[in-house]
Amino acid sequence: MLEVNLFAAIAVGALILALYHNISKRYQYFLTKPVPSMKPTFLVGNSGPILTRKRDITSHVREIYNSYPDAKMVGFYDLTKPVYMIRDVEIIKTITVKDFEHFTDHTPTMTGTGEEVREDSLFGNSLFALRGQKWRDMRATLSPAFTGSKMRHMFELVAECGQSMAAFLVSEAKTGKRLEFEMKDTFARFGNDVIATVAFGIKVDSMRDRENDFYMKGKQLLNFQRLTLLVKFLLMRAMPSLMEKLGADFVDAEAGKYFTEMILENMKQRKAHGIVRNDMIHMLMEVRKGALKHEKGEQDTKDAGFATVEESQVGKSTHSRIWKDNELVAQCFIFFLAGFDTLSTGLTFLTYELALNPEIQQRLYEEVMETESNLDGKPLTYEVLQQMQYMDMVISESLRKWPPGIVGDRYCTKDYHYKDSTGSFVIEKGKSVWIPAIAIHNDPRYYSNPEKFDPERFSEENKSKINPAAYIPFGAGPRNCIGSRLALMEMKMIVYYLLREFSFEPTEKTQIPLRLTMSGFTLQGEKGVWLEFKPRSL
Repeated sequence: MLEVNLFAAIAVGALILALYHNISKRYQYFLTKPVPSMKPTFLVGNSGPILTRKRDITSHVREIYNSYPDAKMVGFYDLTKPVYMIRDVEIIKTITVKDFEHFTDHTPTMTGTGEEVREDSLFGNSLFALRGQKWRDMRATLSPAFTGSKMRHMFELVAECGQSMAAFLVSEAKTGKRLEFEMKDTFARFGNDVIATVAFGIKVDSMRDRENDFYMKGKQLLNFQRLTLLVKFLLMRAMPSLMEKLGADFVDAEAGKYFTEMILENMKQRKAHGIVRNDMIHMLMEVRKGALKHEKGEQDTKDAGFATVEESQVGKSTHSRIWKDNELVAQCFIFFLAGFDTLSTGLTFLTYELALNPEIQQRLYEEVMETESNLDGKPLTYEVLQQMQYMDMVISESLRKWPPGIVGDRYCTKDYHYKDSTGSFVIEKGKSVWIPAIAIHNDPRYYSNPEKFDPERFSEENKSKINPAAYIPFGAGPRNCIGSRLALMEMKMIVYYLLREFSFEPTEKTQIPLRLTMSGFTLQGEKGVWLEFKPRSL
């Protein structure tokens, strides 16, 4: 018996030593590269401050970015995985555009490493997570749905949500209520209503009916602060293939089933009754028929503003792939994710900056009222909204200082031979690179006095001075955000309708200066972002 116990102890000890040796060896990766790297801590690499909630995600990204200020790229360890953070915007441009063939995918952190994913995985089948040729085909499939002409078709649906929210707040103000709200929650409700009508084909009113099923299921789906979701997220990052085999999914199963059934039933009813509505479900039904294509002669320009990203040839290509229902439904999920979380984040920090900079807010209000006067009682249109120059300057600056996509990533799909004046080395297949938008946007090399909220950076006189490679709120290259036009239209529209009736004011609950939460991986105020919507007239 003693011999058995001794043998077992030796075996366990040998296993521990083998694991320790294997992990320690991983931390030697950058020693063979001419790339400066941060010193890792065993098991957690350089992710310790995030895991122990001692540092918020933006500070973490900027800490790595600033660790070697003269380097073009910096090495660090995300848990046990070596990652390159690119600091030089020209290298970012090269990797994401010129040498895109080597970096076509996002890092497979929440799905397996193969091109095919489980049929029932909403996240895995979404445009964001798809890889290889399947991603190319889906991008080409969806690209025609996000052109300027399609935004004009959707404009009325989005405008109804903005007008409804403003009208509700006006009616509340008339009762004498003080309109003090937490901005993330408020704009998540607006984003929820927009996505409900644009992507799911239903109408909800989350300001008046605060616990409607669609909104509550959305919160359940996207509650990134839940401990169970954070643990699942970390395990999927560390062991994506194993977690896929175990059937783990980033998406809450109950909420995922709710949204899937809703979309499929909506499609069924429309087909049965010949219902046509200018929204995403109609476009997906057109996709199924192979009828959604780029309109002949349509120019892909920055018609929605400075931050608009242009579609690459990947999005304009053709294919013969036939999509299954679950693959189409998954696209509505990713639009919901973007509308519920990313849009609300952008609007939260935009209104915060307007509240802290009343002179900027006043100038924007004057442009709103001048536009209103020129409309002469007619409804706002897509074209008129895009002609508001100062509005675009303010939105562009907000996305510069507070990009909701804090950091982007690319996954090396085949060995990449990097070479510059200092030497050459190989970024091997399977390694990831990070593109730190939040750090680049706040780097004084690219933007003087970056902590200042200054829309004048984007004036007609000054915007030509901005290096386009250093402005990436919607990502870069063919894998940029497909919905930039929709996001910009939503942001401009709700700001227009709200500013027309209210000013944004700080209150005793407003945290100045703002500190970010130490939990989660998104931009979010430590104590929320509280502001008052003060009526301009009653």
